[in-house]
Formats: sequence, structure tokens, C-alpha cells
Amino acid sequence: MLLSDFNYTLPEALIAQTPSINRGESRMLVIDRTAGCWKDLHFQDLPQHLKSGDRLIFNNTRVIPARLFGTKTSASTDTSQDQLHGRIEILLLKQVKQNPVCWEALVRPSRRIRKGERFVLPEGIEAVILEDSSDSSRIIQFSSNATNFTAWLERVGHIPLPPYIKRSDTLVDRSRYQTVFAVHLGSVAAPTAGLHFTSDTLTEIDSIDVRRVEVTLHVGLGTFQPIRTEIIENHLMHTESYQISSAAAKQLRGPGRRLAVGTTTVRTLEHAIKTSPSGEIEASHGDTDLFIRPGFKFRATDGLLTNFHLPQSTLLMLVCAFAGQELTLAAYRHAVNQKYRFYSYGDCMLII
Repeated sequence: MLLSDFNYTLPEALIAQTPSINRGESRMLVIDRTAGCWKDLHFQDLPQHLKSGDRLIFNNTRVIPARLFGTKTSASTDTSQDQLHGRIEILLLKQVKQNPVCWEALVRPSRRIRKGERFVLPEGIEAVILEDSSDSSRIIQFSSNATNFTAWLERVGHIPLPPYIKRSDTLVDRSRYQTVFAVHLGSVAAPTAGLHFTSDTLTEIDSIDVRRVEVTLHVGLGTFQPIRTEIIENHLMHTESYQISSAAAKQLRGPGRRLAVGTTTVRTLEHAIKTSPSGEIEASHGDTDLFIRPGFKFRATDGLLTNFHLPQSTLLMLVCAFAGQELTLAAYRHAVNQKYRFYSYGDCMLII
């Protein structure tokens, strides 16, 4: 298939730059795949579309305050005479070597950043380049013990807002770019469909005998990676780590619809069932590079709640695979005409 087959026109004004005033007060476009139609509703209407016995499956990853700002150190033989110069930005990508203070990261500006270079960060913490990981990323080690590092990161780190949000992060983003059910620290982007849920919504869902199940997929920077090949089958999908517990797997094997909250949850479920020797969802963990596009056979997903995604993105292709390409793109054009808010802080769609 061609990349151009997944394009649509989006006015820049519809890209949400801030969250809604109150969490959960978003619009929701409900798509009926069987009838081939849609309806304009609000996220608060979600419980009306759920049934007793449904499983609503969430990604409980937690966003790392992954952006750090510091100063490059020009080291001399006498470290007490170090000269400080050059502001730098570090974007943490993932922990490596099973070491809480050792990370793969992007360093900007990247020119002339070499092995052994040191940086001074807030509160006097230092970082050193251990090695190059790829053409763009580095392996960095911080001068902090494991216990203090996470607390330090929470104090001084900045929320890594997506590149299409054209502003600096604020204190509001610390709560609103995080789901209310976030547990496991590890993502550099939020599982955005989950951002709509409030504690009250979850309580209401519980009251109608809908079971909540949590899995984990740590969202990487690759989620924003554009496809650079016109033939989409030639695209090399990014890899992300996931985990499904024994308790979650048991719930997922039971009766009732499996409704995924977000594309990351879909990829977790479909990877798990695709790689399971039994053909059922089992407890598992590891990495997935599953690229879901039209023609994919869904075996673990009966419904999907998701935000509106970028043109020509792998996320939009997943939605097209689930709802049908023609129906999805028609629904997107409708959403543009009705001035829905798009992307991470935008509105959502429920596909059933």
C-alpha cells in the first residue's frame, strides 16, 4: 500500500496545544463498523456503550519527566578548574544495562558530543557519555544512586511534550499528560486515549460490571517517527517493551468483549496472542515491533478507544486496519469539518 493513501488535510488550528479545561470533558466520535456510520457524542457518554462483562483494557505506563537541561563541562586535568560552557538538552529514551542511573538518551546539540564528555545538571548532578548507541543517541550515566535518582528526576525533569505542541511544558502538564491510573515509569510519550479518564469515570465503569484490566507498554520516541518509504510495507517499525501479568492474562482469556484503550494497548494484546504458543493471551514480557496496517487480522481486540492521529502515521494505519480505511478517513474528514481537537490533548473516537 502507498503512504499517500493515508493522508488527510488538517488545519493547524485543530491541533490541541493544551488539555481541555477539565479532564474528561472531550468530544467523542463513535464509529459503528458494522453500520458504517458515526455519531457525535462526548466522552462522558462512554459508559452507555459498554456492556456488563466487557473488559476495558488500559496501558498503565507512566511518563518519565524525561527532558533535562544542563551545561556542558570542558574538562581539564585539574577537575577543580573545569570551565562550564554551552547549554545542552538531554532527552531520556530508556533505561539500559539494568542500571537505574544508566540511560539511552538524545543530547542536543549533538555535534561534537563524544565519549567521556560530562554535563552538569540541576542540583549538581553530573552525567557522562559512556558510548554512542546509534547515529543520534548516546548512553549516559548519572552520578546519583538508584534510590535518589527517580526522586531527583521527578523534581527537575520536564515533561516531554510531543513535537506538534509548540510550547514549553508547565506544571499543568505534570498531571494532565499523565493518566490517572499510571503506575510503571518508562514512557517518553503518554498513552493518550487514557488521558480522558477520571477517577469518577472509572468508578462509574466499575458500577456497570465492566472489568478493568491493565497491561504495560512503554511508549518510545518512535511513536512520532514518520514513515519515510512510499510503500508502507517497507517501513521498519520501532520497538517498544511490554508486559502482561498472569492476573491480567487470566482476565483477558475470559468471556466478554475486549475493548482496548489506545493503540498501544492494541499492539500489546495482538502481539501477545500472535506470539503465544497456545493461541491465547498468556503472561509475557519483552519487546514488540508489531506494525498493524490494513489487512491485519485482529484476534484480541473487539473495540478501540483512541485519539485522532497524524496523517500518514503508523497509528492512523492501525485505526484504518481496525475500522476500515474508507470509513476511517471519511470519519476523520467529518471530524475536521466539525472542528474536533486533534492529537495528544485532543478529542477521542470510540470504534465498536
